[in-house]
This record gives sequence, structure tokens and C-alpha cells, in this order.
Amino acid sequence: MADLLKGKRGLIMGVANDHSIAWGIARAMAAEGAELAFSYQGEAFGKRVEPLAASVGSDFLIDVDVADDASMEAGFARLHDRWGSLDFVVHAIAFSDKSELTGRFINTTRANFGNSLAISCYSLIDVARRASELMTEGGTVLTLTYQGSNKVTPFYNVMGVAKAALESAVRYLANDLGPDGIRVNAISPGPMKTLAGAAIGGARKTYKHTGLNAPLRANATLEAVGGTAVYLASDAGAFTSGEIIHVDGGFHILGMPQPDHL
Repeated sequence: MADLLKGKRGLIMGVANDHSIAWGIARAMAAEGAELAFSYQGEAFGKRVEPLAASVGSDFLIDVDVADDASMEAGFARLHDRWGSLDFVVHAIAFSDKSELTGRFINTTRANFGNSLAISCYSLIDVARRASELMTEGGTVLTLTYQGSNKVTPFYNVMGVAKAALESAVRYLANDLGPDGIRVNAISPGPMKTLAGAAIGGARKTYKHTGLNAPLRANATLEAVGGTAVYLASDAGAFTSGEIIHVDGGFHILGMPQPDHL
């Protein structure tokens, strides 16, 4: 432990299980001395998150539905009542109807488009607004994106549009909150073996393709993403804001596959 986050308190949103990117971030932050709270949605996810939280010394769990204003109000009120202030929040929340993460993007329904954008993008804006009110001494807002935001990725479909909106929101939020000493950034891992990633059609092929062709010839690990999050939330990241930081083995720089895989 280097204690890079010693004395800092943060909320982790979006842990589904021990393979979640949010869990990799939480584990890395706890190892650096951070005190953590975890949000979850519904009893089933709560039962999964509770033992994970306990393993990093946290008993602070909050049931929050980001699509419900009353639930969000109550959740952040609990943070205020117990801690009074907040140093960072990790937003790892996205959703789309699994049936629309296969096939053609053009077949996206109006209902799923609205729901996907609301949960995957607007929730960051809402979370940032509420969290910023508790960041009285400055702080950090982190979210997760994917390069399907700016490059067509098979079957990513409406989530690509949602992530593009999310990345734009990061920049606007960074500008709004900068005068308050609050930094807003996104981490963009390549494809990872998570519950969310498995919902996208062709996920295994995409994972294999990026691992074979990335300059580092490997996909990102939870530890790598967690380490990047620690940097961004620590004092070392004091002047990094409005950035989309890729942790994908360099895959995003490629114009085509490596010669052996053309």
C-alpha cells in the first residue's frame, strides 16, 4: 500500500460481481487507503455486493436506482448524513436492452434509445451534480466509456451513441465543475470479460481480436484499470480533467489489424 488515497472517501456505483470493472477500481482504491461506499440496485445485486464491500472493509451500502429521482435523493442524503463530504465518485453504470445489442443499429427502437441514453449518460450528469454538492474541498468524478463511441464496433449499436454522449458530457461537466476544484474524467478500457460486456453480440470474438492486435498484444486487466483510476482520484491527477484515458493495450491507435491477422 502506498496510501495514495489515504483520508479520501468515495462512492463506487456499478459493481455487479467480482469481474466488474467497478470492482477492480474499488479494490485498487481500497488498497491505497480509500474509505468506500457502494451503491447497488435491488436486493439481488445487494447480496452480491455486500461480501465484496466487506472484503475491503466497507459496511456502507446504498440501494440506488439512477432512473428514479427520489431514490437518488435518498441515496445522496445518506452519504451526507454519514460522511458529510465526498472526495470521489466512480460512475460505472450503463444499460441497453440486450436484444438490441445484436443485429443492425438502424433497428434501434425509440424506447430503448431513450432508456439507454438516460441510464448510460444522463445518470452521470445527475450523479455529478449531486456528488459535487458534497465535494466541498474539490474532488473527482470518474466514469467508464468504450471506443465504440467514435469507431463502429460490431453490435455495440445504441451503446456507441450513448458512450459518445457520455464522453461529451465528461467535457462539459469538467468545464462546469473545474472552478470548484472538481475533476471529471473517463477511462476507456478495451473489451473486458464482464457481465455487461457479455451482453453484446460477438463479445468473445471482439475480445480475442483486440488481444491479438493491440500493440501490447493483450487486453486490459482489472488491475490496470484500477491503477489508472487511483491516479485520477489521487493528488497526482490534480491537473487532469476532461480527458478520455485509454487503457486498452494501445488498440485505439490502430488503423487496421496487425499483418498476421489481416
